[in-house]
Formats: sequence, structure tokens, C-alpha cells
Amino acid sequence: MSALALLTGRRVLVTGGANGIGAVVARRFAEMGAHGVVLDLALTGTQPEGWHELPVDVRDEASMREAVAESARLLGGLDAVVAAAGVVPSWQHPGEMDLDDFDRVLAINARGVANTVKHTSGTLGVGSTITVVASLNSWRGDPNILSYAASKHAALGIVRSAALALGPGGVRVNAVAPGPIATEALRTRMASRLDVTGLPVDNALEQAARATSLGRIATAAEVADTIAFLTSDLSSGITGQLINVDGGIH
Repeated sequence: MSALALLTGRRVLVTGGANGIGAVVARRFAEMGAHGVVLDLALTGTQPEGWHELPVDVRDEASMREAVAESARLLGGLDAVVAAAGVVPSWQHPGEMDLDDFDRVLAINARGVANTVKHTSGTLGVGSTITVVASLNSWRGDPNILSYAASKHAALGIVRSAALALGPGGVRVNAVAPGPIATEALRTRMASRLDVTGLPVDNALEQAARATSLGRIATAAEVADTIAFLTSDLSSGITGQLINVDGGIH
């Protein structure tokens, strides 16, 4: 089977698919033959040809319930879910943490994943998949973004627990853990940290690259291809796992 036929006929729902990694996933899946629906709070109208998009706040249960039902109606069912919706907060020392912002980050990155799993799991049958875009901060801490690390640890707990619950029904649940990915959002965050790090964006990216075994940071396309693998039958024996896509951060 060629890579471009890997997901032929798969009916896919992608949260957070309007921008960033989620948008790259939607485009890559379309290239591989999948049909899908993108759910996002701010839609762009730039989805792959033949794909649909619906406005959704992943924190809101009623919104998610309705969007999943409409997605299944539009596609004639669902075979795969990619939970890519997420937010990265600004740097804060734990002692100066804004707890309202902490709640916001947990609501999007953890509650949003739980909400997605809850309302899609009943639509998925044998051979279906859920893949969560987690983070290297699912397995390690960060002194500057405690809320983000907490939310991504929680997301991994959701993945591992859902894998146990849904496995008997033939549904696999996994996560990918990107390291720094040079999206526009990351470049903007690095620029905002200049007064703390003293590093212009290009230098910050070079520093991140030096911290990897490959000597470069991974790309959004590589994350999308890993998710495609986890969605495909090539990974039929894999569930409850976190797959690092980070260039070998050490």
C-alpha cells in the first residue's frame, strides 16, 4: 500500500484542525484518502477539498455533543478522531501563577480531550482510533509553564485510561508527543520570551535543534505522518502509547 492510499475511505474528525499541527494533519489525511470534519473555535475556511468544518469550543459539552453528531451525519459515521485542540500559555513562575489562566489551560487541554473522547467513543467501532496530540511535557516538567505540563500529563492519563476502557470494543487510543515544532505560534511565543531568554527567534530555534539527537527539530509534517501511522492498520497492535516526535530530545 502506498503512503498516499494509507487512509483511503477513513472518516475522520479533527479538533483544533483550523491552524497549526491540526491543520497539517487534516491536509495530510486528505492526501492519504481520508474524508473529514474539522472542529475549531475559529474557523479559517481553508480545509482540504471535500472536507467540512464546524465551530466548536472543546470545553463545552453541548457544543461537542452536537458537533460529533453532525460530523457523523455528514460523513456517514466516524472511523478516527484526532484531538489536536490545545493552547500553550505564556511563561509564569509557579509562585506568580495566574490560577484563572491555569483553569483555562486545563479546561482546553485536558477537559477538551476528555470531552472529545466522551462524545466520540460511542460512534467508533472495531478498528477505529483516537489519537491525541499531547507533548513532551506529558512526560517531563517545565519550570515556566506548570499549567501546560499539568494539562498534558492529564491528557496522557486520559489516553491510557481510554485505551483500557475502549480496547475491548476494538478501539485503539494513542498519543503523540511533539517537541518544539516551528509553527507560527511557536515563533510568536519565542519572540515574546526575548526579554527573558535573550535569544531572537532564529537563535532560540537553533538552541532547540542542538538539544536533539538529529540536530534539528521535528516538523509538523512528521507529527502528521506519525498520527497517520497510528490511525492506519499498520499500527493495529498499538494502543495506550505515547509516541515521541521530537528529533530525539536529550
